[in-house]
Amino acid sequence: MYDVILQVPIIDMPWEDFILLAITALAGGAFGAALGALPAFIFTGFVVFLGEGLAILERSVGGALGAVNPTDVATGVTGVIGFGAITGPHIAFAGGVAASAYAGKKYPEMEPDGWDYHFGKNILYAFGTKPDILAVGAIFGLLGMLITQLGNALVVVSGTAATDFIAFSVFATAFIARAVFGYPIVGRPSGSSLLDMSPFEREEPRAQADGGEVPTEHKGRLATEPWLPHQYKWSGVTVIGLVGGILGGYIYIQTGSIFLGYAISAISLLFLNLGVEKIPVTHHITLIGAVGAVVFLPEAGAVAALLAAGVFGAVSGLLGELTQRLFYSHSGTHVDPPAMAIAIAMFVVVVLSLVGVIPNAGYL
Repeated sequence: MYDVILQVPIIDMPWEDFILLAITALAGGAFGAALGALPAFIFTGFVVFLGEGLAILERSVGGALGAVNPTDVATGVTGVIGFGAITGPHIAFAGGVAASAYAGKKYPEMEPDGWDYHFGKNILYAFGTKPDILAVGAIFGLLGMLITQLGNALVVVSGTAATDFIAFSVFATAFIARAVFGYPIVGRPSGSSLLDMSPFEREEPRAQADGGEVPTEHKGRLATEPWLPHQYKWSGVTVIGLVGGILGGYIYIQTGSIFLGYAISAISLLFLNLGVEKIPVTHHITLIGAVGAVVFLPEAGAVAALLAAGVFGAVSGLLGELTQRLFYSHSGTHVDPPAMAIAIAMFVVVVLSLVGVIPNAGYL
């Protein structure tokens, strides 16, 4: 399954193929800015769902497809499109996130009514055809592709996986966007620490804008802005982590697909984008839950693997909450907690597999 994420590393890629990929990544990043980061990621879910469905079908019919080798079509849909230059999160979503960060500084008047946070965090907003915003998305789509490809090249050179470089690229480009467009990398907490969400609960306003004077359009902002107002309490995050992890693990046990649960979670965000309240964000939970099943199924059996999936999902959910408190809540742009959770979780999985604590490194 690692080849689905790795695709063809840059060191083994002909220059013509690299130029093809770079041009497409520019278009993919602009596509993410045009649609908005979250709508673009929802498309990721649909495409990966299709690819994984094809993979399950191909495994079922085997050689009956004649000249088509089993998994070739599915790998193309999941890897080349879903996690590739068209809807790959490191390209389309990253382009949309950077576009929002840029617009938050350049076009605060575009902010829609009812948006309570800094406009730079609005990843639901579709920027349509505004050329400069699409150009920002294109540049960051290309940057996301390059970071991912360079990370994967290091894997090939070293012979050892390090983490999920798509996830790493998603939050790396978001931090770069903060630096480029003049936002604090972390931001100053209004409570007792970076982890303190009580200013949000008390609805305390921001005393000053990010890093300077208070522009009129920034007055009245909340002092602390949690990533998900309905999903930030430790107890609730733990519970949804257990639930989502078990579901992701069960999907893997029954279908052999690591990414199908991730795709379903991503598709569920369509309802969040449409304004349905309290839809949980779970793609980092179902993915890492599936990894827990991958790790434990061969040696421990289905029941133990399912329980391990729940634990892995809960840990990933808590990592997402920890990183949102550290890196999302106190600055003015979106830095993706699920991407950070996936990258950290997969790094730990790789390390544990290298030292022999667990038998494999999941999809890496």
